[in-house]
Amino acid sequence: MNLIFLGPPGSGKGTQAKMISETLDIKHLSTGDILREAVAAGSELGMKAKVHMDKGDLVPDQYIMGMIEERLQSRVLDDGFVLDGFPRTVAQAEALAMMLARYGKDIDKAILFDVSDEEVIKRLSGRLYCPVCNAGYNYPSRLPKRQGRCDHDGAELRRRPDDEENVVKNRLGVYRKQTEPIIDYYRKQSLLTNVKAEGPIDSIYKELLKVLKENQEA
Repeated sequence: MNLIFLGPPGSGKGTQAKMISETLDIKHLSTGDILREAVAAGSELGMKAKVHMDKGDLVPDQYIMGMIEERLQSRVLDDGFVLDGFPRTVAQAEALAMMLARYGKDIDKAILFDVSDEEVIKRLSGRLYCPVCNAGYNYPSRLPKRQGRCDHDGAELRRRPDDEENVVKNRLGVYRKQTEPIIDYYRKQSLLTNVKAEGPIDSIYKELLKVLKENQEA
């Protein structure tokens, strides 16, 4: 089964992608992981991508596509995959479809993790860490026993700059502008299914499995 997980930052798609990949024994392809692996391996594409990463620029589409194609050529995706964090634009989605077709593959289902902006802001701005022991806390699954204080050493918890509420709102704005058109792209192909992504992780996972089972039986 070949899957694409869509959703705003903080929707939980990465967590669910890891769980589904283990359950279905398919490859989890995270854009960030792909880039880090290519750079660590010192591949030609990895080195080209690193130039952009070191500058803080977006890595051009052709490099990401090239890294995915390397995996297609190596046949590690023959048993299926779940793409998390890619594609982000309609142009990327169209290029991905054409590339998969060259290898006799296509997308079976695009899952949209449906979560409100309010919940995303709560989740991302609710991520805290201890500057002393680096312990992590988050809303709603791991809250400190004392508000704003580390359970281990009592140090005052901090929030990373990219999790500040104004930054989170900006990230959501970028997502709505760039990525939401992909939702229509997959909907028009009758590939899109919504999964309500608010609530306990296990409940979301069970709903996701149900949706995928229904797809296999259709």
